[in-house]
Amino acid sequence: MRAALHAEWTKLRTVRGWVVALAVAAVAVVGLGLLAGGQGSCGRNGPQSECVLPVGPGGQEVTDSFTFVHRSLTGDGSITVRLNGLTGVLPRKPGPGGPADSTGPQVAEGDPGDGEPGLAPWAKGGLIVKDGTRPGSTYAAIMLTGAHGVRMQHDYVHDRAGPPVPATTARWLRLTRAGQTITGQESPDGTAWTTVGTVRLPGLPATAQVGAFATSPQYTWVAGGGRGVGGVTGGPSQATATFDSLGLQGTAPDPAWMRTLVGGGAPGQPEEVGAGFRVAGSGDIAPAVAGISGIGTTISQTLIGTFAGLILVVVVATMTMTAEYRRGMIRTTVAAVPRRGRVLLAKAVVLGGTAFGLGVPAAAVVIFVGQRMLRDRGVYVHPASTATEVRLVVGTGLLLAGAAVLALALGTVLRRGFTAVVAGIVVVVLPYLLAMSVLPAEPAQWLLRVTPAAAFALQQSAVSHPQVDHFPIPVNGYFPLSPWAGLAVLAGWTALTLGLAVLSLRRRDV
Repeated sequence: MRAALHAEWTKLRTVRGWVVALAVAAVAVVGLGLLAGGQGSCGRNGPQSECVLPVGPGGQEVTDSFTFVHRSLTGDGSITVRLNGLTGVLPRKPGPGGPADSTGPQVAEGDPGDGEPGLAPWAKGGLIVKDGTRPGSTYAAIMLTGAHGVRMQHDYVHDRAGPPVPATTARWLRLTRAGQTITGQESPDGTAWTTVGTVRLPGLPATAQVGAFATSPQYTWVAGGGRGVGGVTGGPSQATATFDSLGLQGTAPDPAWMRTLVGGGAPGQPEEVGAGFRVAGSGDIAPAVAGISGIGTTISQTLIGTFAGLILVVVVATMTMTAEYRRGMIRTTVAAVPRRGRVLLAKAVVLGGTAFGLGVPAAAVVIFVGQRMLRDRGVYVHPASTATEVRLVVGTGLLLAGAAVLALALGTVLRRGFTAVVAGIVVVVLPYLLAMSVLPAEPAQWLLRVTPAAAFALQQSAVSHPQVDHFPIPVNGYFPLSPWAGLAVLAGWTALTLGLAVLSLRRRDV
């Protein structure tokens, strides 16, 4: 076997065209990756902070923007209110001449503008206790939502379901603090209370801000009811919560209620709550999700050059076998190594190892060096954990290696260079390109489940959260399979095709 490996490695490295093509593949991964994101404005047209999202207690990026009617509460206590339902405004539905028409002007960020009545599913209104008004600080909230009933949420990523009541239903809400423990309750009548959840906020100071809030996230319309890339449009939405019977129990140092736009940068204004009051807000209190945060790029998107590198790897891998058939060298090869399966195995190890050895350093340059270059160009790059970065680097190498072995097997079965190259590109690269460009999301997700292109999931860094409305589609950096499930699909295709190649090589005349 060692002799076979040495022979195949010698063949690969002595064909100048193949060596150049593989080198260009690595350069394509790096070059296109470093060009991803273009030029940005972070740190160029103002302070760098304008491009940085708040960071929550767990170290994750968050969205923290809402209207807050609040007072200070020192020590233990409780706040109770009756929420008489939510109303809202959505960006106008796409249509000829409409404000949200794909060819017309879009609604301004944070302002629903000339919208139409309606509620976003995750519009929120209710009570919240929070460490001040700084975006990203620890909090716990009990709320009524647009389409998900009563919920209790805390620290952006945690969500508990309460009764699934409509947003137009009047509901009593209560938050009770005992040390660092917050209990959220709801009631239909203010008498019989049901506990929705009890949570601990280790970072909550002795004096916290408590009160009523409202917010509503970006809303997206999809043309024709599908989930296509080209038919998606939308903008900010707004929710209005109507409250009465607001009661605060405990030590409240502040003499009056204040109305503050958290995340808006403006100072708070005195607020008269009286017998009833309204709170209208736009934004969200949730994890920041790639594709809707409105700024920057992800490290997955910097690896866009992988598809170009794959094309060249597929071409070289198929030619390493088809060229032997075309020139008659395959007869010499099998004469030197009579066990034909061993010949194919040696080629697979050499090609797969070479592709992996090219892909890993290329991806490492893009991810670890490219991020700094992008930031120097004013492009904001969403951070990812070290484990995620390592998985993307190794995953890119595995993707290229698997595609190389699959292409080799196709070349063995088909024997003709042009046919094998086209077949390799069609099954590995084309599904990815279609999913990222012209296909609606459902067919795109189907392709990325069943074709070898499923292994592109190894490059996903974006995280989806159920309590955030967004479109987890490939063009936004989300793949339908987990990274290792996507690799398993590629491995399955490769094993099947390699088995057919072994049978073909053994049974057909060389």
